[in-house]
Amino acid sequence: MNNQNLDNNANPLTTDSANLESKNLESKKPESKKTVTPTSDDITRVRAFLVDLQARICQALEAQERDGGGTATFVPDDWERPEGGGGRSCVLADGEVIEKAGVMFSHIHVHNLPASATARHPDIAGRKAQAMGVSLVVHPKNPNVPTSHANVRLFIAEAEGEAPIWWFGGGFDLTPFYPVLADCIHWHQVCHDLCAPFGDTVYPDFKQWCDEYFHLRHRDEQRGIGGLFYDDVSTESRGWDFETCFNFMKSVGNGYLDGIMPIFEQRKNTPYTEAQREFQLYRRGRYVEYNLVYDRGTLFGLQSNGRIESILVSMPPLASWHYRFEPTEGTPEFELTDFYLKPREWLAL
Repeated sequence: MNNQNLDNNANPLTTDSANLESKNLESKKPESKKTVTPTSDDITRVRAFLVDLQARICQALEAQERDGGGTATFVPDDWERPEGGGGRSCVLADGEVIEKAGVMFSHIHVHNLPASATARHPDIAGRKAQAMGVSLVVHPKNPNVPTSHANVRLFIAEAEGEAPIWWFGGGFDLTPFYPVLADCIHWHQVCHDLCAPFGDTVYPDFKQWCDEYFHLRHRDEQRGIGGLFYDDVSTESRGWDFETCFNFMKSVGNGYLDGIMPIFEQRKNTPYTEAQREFQLYRRGRYVEYNLVYDRGTLFGLQSNGRIESILVSMPPLASWHYRFEPTEGTPEFELTDFYLKPREWLAL
């Protein structure tokens, strides 16, 4: 293993992973907590955080691009949804450091929820809903810098004369091509540390959920080394009031930058060969497979007549497929799937 030292586009309405629907419900629910209905002021505060988060992430990624000698910047694209709401999609393309990145904010209103949104929550069928979130995917040019993905979101379903049904979801995960063990440990240490104030079981629960969700079943292979994934975080599921749930969203959103920026700093100038670049494109093919076959955010967007450019902005600009490619044992390419792309207790290594 390389032991160098470290110094869907998900739609916010998505409720992910049908096999894991009871994950949060297994947590203890303190009886002292009561469901807090989010007010319009609460929704405004969440929106303000998300708008600021999008801006800060774009600024941080542009700084990496400049530091690597590039001049590419994010181009904002404001859009409106005919059914209500809209968003801002920010896309950086053809950079020296970042080949493509999309950082999207949306706050949308839906009057007819599709099957992908109600399958696990039949109680929201027939309700009007609003959702807001930030989602992002970053495809670096250098094969030594991993692809990264993150999203945080709030969903609220409302019906006349009934209490709203609401929850938070999100997480972030890392997809390396030439992993460094210290980077993997750093990534999961950030995950652990941001979860710690919310309870001892939060990191192991949401790490396991991430490992299980980002699994390509048709290849029996992990998409990457994981991170955090959670959905349905609410008073009902976790025993947290609205403010605690919102604070966890903020910790996850801010934690993405804490996790990815040091890796960018360490790896973006690492020399690479054309053969390594070809392997990166081959492995990007797995990313495409996952997003089109399993990602519930992509499926929701397609089923709900969503904005196609925003739905597919997570796709890499280049990817490739090779028939029966088998890396040579003992090479870094072999080590990727033989060691790294397996669920592990990274903080115990």
